[in-house]
Amino acid sequence: MANAGDILPPASGRSGVRRLSSIVATRDDLAKGPVVVTPPKHLMVPSEAHETAIAIELARRNVQNDSRSLSDTPPSTPPVTQVTDAYAFAFDIDGVLIRGGKPIPEAVEAMRILNGQNEYGVKVPYIFVTNGGGKTEQERCLDLSRQLEIEVSPGQFICGHTPMREMAERYGTVLVVGGQGEKCRHVAEGYGFRDVVTPGDIIKDNKDTTPFRKLTNDEAMSSRARNFNQFEIEAIFVFADSRDWAGDQQIILDLMMSKNGRLGTRSETFDEGPPVFFSHNDVVWSTGHELTRIGMGALRASLEAMFKAVTGKEIKTIAYGKPQIGTFQFATRLLQQWRKDTHGINAPPETVYFVGDTPESDIRGTNEFNTSSENTWYSILVRTGVYKDGTTPKFEPKTTVDNVLDAVHHGMKREFAKSLRKKTGLVGTIEESAIHE
Repeated sequence: MANAGDILPPASGRSGVRRLSSIVATRDDLAKGPVVVTPPKHLMVPSEAHETAIAIELARRNVQNDSRSLSDTPPSTPPVTQVTDAYAFAFDIDGVLIRGGKPIPEAVEAMRILNGQNEYGVKVPYIFVTNGGGKTEQERCLDLSRQLEIEVSPGQFICGHTPMREMAERYGTVLVVGGQGEKCRHVAEGYGFRDVVTPGDIIKDNKDTTPFRKLTNDEAMSSRARNFNQFEIEAIFVFADSRDWAGDQQIILDLMMSKNGRLGTRSETFDEGPPVFFSHNDVVWSTGHELTRIGMGALRASLEAMFKAVTGKEIKTIAYGKPQIGTFQFATRLLQQWRKDTHGINAPPETVYFVGDTPESDIRGTNEFNTSSENTWYSILVRTGVYKDGTTPKFEPKTTVDNVLDAVHHGMKREFAKSLRKKTGLVGTIEESAIHE
């Protein structure tokens, strides 16, 4: 039986990429170079999902590690592949593939179809773009591999806080908020932030910071002792949903009203505090509950309202994730690097089908990015998450379907019709609705 650290030769012939068991692999295992996470049944023989997983993992590393632009390096000779380069899918996770920690039934079949079990005889590349935070891309990869029992790589995941890694060199001491335990600190340190503090560290230094919030024994053990009178916090990053709204808001508000991020001080002008960044702006999101639950966007709105109530001034915080353009730009760069590596074409796929459940982030972001992108971003709304059938979405998708399986069928049928039209030139023989823009 292969163990979590074994290097097994992939079918594509690329060496040096480890294939790790989704059952026994850990976050540390995934941090040691390019990896693909796979259910144990596929450890010895790569699954149909392997080729896409490994190719996007390597493309992701090229995007993150190479400071040159994509146009600076010539395409290499592409390998023979069954994977189409003409289009790709991008999926939200919660409410599209997973709900309440469990797979949405049609999600498993949708992945099988993309990985080659379809009438068209092709494999379709795909990535996952989620506003969910508080975990590394590696941990999300492990979760989804276990939930859907598919072979995936960390490179296929873009979280709301993924673009924040680009600010690691800009700031020294930063406050990271949200998530369970020390996970967000680990995420930030993994991104290269040099000095990361948490609300727990601040409460440990001064227990009166949050009168009604006391650290548990475990929290006190994991929090790091330091004298915050001697440090200035240069930026605040909300990486994941807060588990303690009252305490976290008190600490963030203290810093927003401080002199240059020094706790225990008050600015006379209330414009000297550190900037505040949120990994996304979803006000609600889909969980196992029958009704949507409030999310990070609600915390952002609450903080801005409290700041105005206390100071009388407006404050503008900054949000990443969907619908912000940076997330879609990063996804485009990743898919362009993948296409260049695998097909020798230095351009993103002609069409990216984005499948989401939230009109205000998924659909809005896709539609707005489509107006300026060099390729087509095509929005598909599903009825398995935030959006409820019978309501009118504030931002209209290109199409609305019942579930992710229907979304995959729609996109593949549309691409087949486009391909057939190009080959035959006989528009009248093709169902126009399949290629309607």
